[in-house]
Amino acid sequence: MTTRAKAKTGIHEAVYETASDLHRLGFIDKRKMSRFDVLCLDPVPQYDASKIRALRDHLQLSQSVFAAVLNTSLSTVRKWEVGDKHPSGPSLKLLNLLDRKGLEALT
Repeated sequence: MTTRAKAKTGIHEAVYETASDLHRLGFIDKRKMSRFDVLCLDPVPQYDASKIRALRDHLQLSQSVFAAVLNTSLSTVRKWEVGDKHPSGPSLKLLNLLDRKGLEALT
């Protein structure tokens, strides 16, 4: 990997550093190294209705444009904002990316 993952604890840091050294020396392949990278990722936070609405308002997007940016339907965004549905999987990851990096990260 080109970027170093941030370890959660001292134990994670030690295991990750050892795995990185083994990868650099050719004892661990890229696929196995990516598993260590995933273990060090921070969990994606949950987004409730008010947080989704606040994010959309911060980005100054209408519901339809927000839906297009996330590649989802307008009705889904509406249901998220009233609390009838909750984002998960790729949508949750995209919301987090928008929240952290802004609209430029997805356009």
